[in-house]
Amino acid sequence: MIDSHTHLDGCAPPDSDLVAEADRAGVRRMLTVGTDGASCRAALEAAERFPQVFAAIGRHPNSATGFDDNDLAELAALAAHEQCRAIGETGLDFYRDRTPPHDQQRAFEAQIELAKTVAKPLVIHTRAADDPTIATLAARAGGVTVILHCFSMPDRLDECLDHGWFVSFAGNVTYPKATDLADAAARVPDDRILVETDAPYLSPRQVRKERNQPAFVAHTARFVAERRGIAYEELEAAVERNAAALFGW
Repeated sequence: MIDSHTHLDGCAPPDSDLVAEADRAGVRRMLTVGTDGASCRAALEAAERFPQVFAAIGRHPNSATGFDDNDLAELAALAAHEQCRAIGETGLDFYRDRTPPHDQQRAFEAQIELAKTVAKPLVIHTRAADDPTIATLAARAGGVTVILHCFSMPDRLDECLDHGWFVSFAGNVTYPKATDLADAAARVPDDRILVETDAPYLSPRQVRKERNQPAFVAHTARFVAERRGIAYEELEAAVERNAAALFGW
């Protein structure tokens, strides 16, 4: 199994413990994701230390205040690291009034262009911003491999699939009230699906009272496999194949 999106620097145990626990759970690869300069550097450091870990380099929309050419230059320098396998997470988040929308948009568009330049997939965060996120990607991300992390637009699933984007499900797909997400997880084609933790957030229902970690992606994967009516091993093979093609690991 793989964890296509985690934040090791945000999890409480040391990285060595998190990686070891993931290995015991059968999680052999993970992408740890940066959201600002410090977390991007931490992601690359983890990727240098552990062969199971790879990094994504990006500026989260909630960390995009004042985003400028210097910020982009920093991202570009970090993205040149051989263990950087994706750009992001980036996108739009209008759920809370933390970052001016124009700064978010500037950072989003810049990272789309960076993904084109370095020929790496683009990891998308969107919250309360479905329409502008989809519109920006449709207009600007042609030729870019797009991953919709922690998928949150089940009513737009067909549209997202028509664009050729990958869809990644986090632990919230297992929540009893998330029936629309569970239905979406049953419909995504085998060659477009991923699973993730988004640790330390969104622990799966089975471990809801615990702080999330990469090992727990197995709970989400089992739930998704059940909803798809397939064996766990079949889903495991599909997501491992997809992640290997996307991230080159």
